Amino acid sequence: MQASRSVPEPLRQIPNALTILRFVAIPLFVVLLVREQDGPSWAAGIVFGLAGITDQLDGWLARRWHVESGFGKVADPLADRLMIDVCVVLLVVYDRLPWIALVILLRDLLLVGGYKLVVPRGYEFEVSRLGKIATWGLYASLALVLVTARDTWWPLALFWVSLGLAVVAAGQYVAKAMREVRR
Repeated sequence: MQASRSVPEPLRQIPNALTILRFVAIPLFVVLLVREQDGPSWAAGIVFGLAGITDQLDGWLARRWHVESGFGKVADPLADRLMIDVCVVLLVVYDRLPWIALVILLRDLLLVGGYKLVVPRGYEFEVSRLGKIATWGLYASLALVLVTARDTWWPLALFWVSLGLAVVAAGQYVAKAMREVRR
């Protein structure tokens, strides 16, 4: 932890502050999207895109500065799940995504519920590379859905690929947790 001591205290709080900022951005995102529910919403897309960027930035800073925290390990993925899930629900409600996209909610409920079951039994949760790629893909594809005309096919194609990766990553998390908790 020597590196964390070389980072001034106020800077060491930036990764967690960025995570909290993502939580705060969710209601702003909702308001912006509701205002332009039928068409492209550049304002909502920009807020959503910035949330995706802060997701990458907070983790990178925490690892680089060696200031990872228990709060960050739980709050960071939770902020991502909430932002993505809220976006998907609203896009389904406004008929910009088909209802089957709500499978992302089931995936996230499974992961959050499973997390609560296995962590007290000693399981150390770590986001996999596939999980990160899926999250990046979901952020990018949903931001593109937000800023393009209804039924533009290519952001939807990217969304389905990313959702597929997210489901595979969830399966990997479940399998790993089952192996490690049984020991």
